[in-house]
Amino acid sequence: MDARLQRRIQRYGWDRAVDFYDRHWLKQLQPATQGVLERAAIAPGDRVLDVACGTGVLALAAAAAVGRQGSVTGIDLSGKMVDTARAAASALGLDNCHFERGDAEALPDLDGSFEVALCGLGLMYMPDPERALAVMAQKLVPGARMAVSVWGQRSRCAWAEIFPIVDARVDSEVCPLFFRTGAGDTLHQALQSAGLATVASERLSVTLRYGSAAEACDAAFLGGPVALAYSRFDAATRAAVRVEYLQSLDSCRLGDAYAVPGEFLIGYGVKPAAVRGAAPAQVKSRELRHADETLQPWEETP
Repeated sequence: MDARLQRRIQRYGWDRAVDFYDRHWLKQLQPATQGVLERAAIAPGDRVLDVACGTGVLALAAAAAVGRQGSVTGIDLSGKMVDTARAAASALGLDNCHFERGDAEALPDLDGSFEVALCGLGLMYMPDPERALAVMAQKLVPGARMAVSVWGQRSRCAWAEIFPIVDARVDSEVCPLFFRTGAGDTLHQALQSAGLATVASERLSVTLRYGSAAEACDAAFLGGPVALAYSRFDAATRAAVRVEYLQSLDSCRLGDAYAVPGEFLIGYGVKPAAVRGAAPAQVKSRELRHADETLQPWEETP
């Protein structure tokens, strides 16, 4: 997997999906959102870092919890997601939020350290989620909490065929490692490797409910991670992938509606107090490059 290409696909893919994301996913993802917020135990006055903040759902909830004495910094690779989060914070009168575009694996310079780090359903899209967690942990003060969510086991997510259906028609896989972080104890081990203590995780079984075939397809193809690839398909290909996707969900059909099984995995831990005289942990250095503003969109056209 070419990490640089993967970042570009994700950046411009979520730029494409942003207008449909909240409409199709805000309610469906609520169990994961609530699970992260509960495990983060955000308190008034906390400084919160939200990585892969998207449209700001977690960040806005955190901003309300920390109050005027606290602050929230949201980071996302998608510039349009960041713009949407800024607009939402402004509409709510939340002036304790700050959003900027950045790469989770090489976070921009941030003022101070944080008592809480969040990442809601973002690790699956990163070339190196273990590194992202380690970088996030470096931004935390001793005793700080981290809470993250990912999609769970592939076998428990009935919508998973969306990826091979799309990948069969593009040159590069859209999300080649999407289900890796939700498999087995991968997330648990990654949080421990990031230097966190009292690490725990829990799985949440959910049902994604759609009122019609069109709604199920729009959520998958317009508001999710395959939005950029789908935007490149001609009309015949779009029709074909919708038919294949609905066929993969046939067992979930309830008349005209769909009830699609899914699973979230919530992971959390605490950054331990530094041991006196011990050298600070460092993330192994490697060459990383941001998907910066000079790059052209992946196979993008105006």
